[in-house]
Amino acid sequence: MISSNEIRKSYTTAAISKPKSHLTTYWLAMGPGILITLASGFILLFLVLPLAVIFMEAFKLGIGHFFKSFQDRSAWHAIQLTLIATGISLPLNLVFGIAAAWAIAKFEFVGKSVLITLIDLPFAVSPIISGLIFVLIFGLQGWFGEWLAARDIQIIFAVPGIVLATVFVTFPFIARELIPLMQEQGSDEEQAAISLGATGWQAFYRITLPNIKWAVLYGVILCNARAMGEFGAVSVVSGHIRGKTNTVPLHIEILYNEYNVVAAFAMASLLALVGLVTLALKSFLEWKVRQDFKATLEPTLAEDH
Repeated sequence: MISSNEIRKSYTTAAISKPKSHLTTYWLAMGPGILITLASGFILLFLVLPLAVIFMEAFKLGIGHFFKSFQDRSAWHAIQLTLIATGISLPLNLVFGIAAAWAIAKFEFVGKSVLITLIDLPFAVSPIISGLIFVLIFGLQGWFGEWLAARDIQIIFAVPGIVLATVFVTFPFIARELIPLMQEQGSDEEQAAISLGATGWQAFYRITLPNIKWAVLYGVILCNARAMGEFGAVSVVSGHIRGKTNTVPLHIEILYNEYNVVAAFAMASLLALVGLVTLALKSFLEWKVRQDFKATLEPTLAEDH
């Protein structure tokens, strides 16, 4: 009786000895080149070309008109408001992201799956819907509208509403970068430190934080870029009040609707520059992580040899 190993061996030998068709040979020779060409063409058409058009339109009338676009008071106010909203939402998301990732990765508790689902909620909900939710809660006709109006507190169509909307759409970024990494690392090192007399804060500061520092920076970079470029949710809660509640993306829309194309693309070039800087920092962090991994791996390999 022929054994299964003999059948498998004869099948493998037949597969290896079977002559390749001309089509297979052609694909093996040309396939990588075709795929690289298609990917490069897609990147050039949908990424590089739009970025180039932004800067071409911004400098179409010369560098003088480009800088003149920023002399408008409403333009500077839009930049300042964008920086304020980003500067407030980023630290809040940093604290929440680290705390949520630490709790999810290191502990077991009731409602853990619910917390993970809530973290992913902004990815599933349209930004416009999230803006409408804040209007429903804090608007004049909302749940707390009368209570806020009686105390002369304005959230919708004001800076607090813009900050809330920005925080909502950006808070998953840092947490989602940290959770997989901290789950993979486990909690053995922290438990060993605590067993040796370290406090919870000392274990976090001396062990946990150094292990996640690059992921934290990566999440902060993505969160910052998303906060500065947010349009949908901020558009709903801002009221589009020029010079008061318009962020850079909203100001770009107004300029473009007014056919002030050069000024619109000049402002858009700022956001494009933020995106390019984000990509550069992302590449640097990925390179740095690889270098740290090699530095950690080399002593182990040397010991094995």
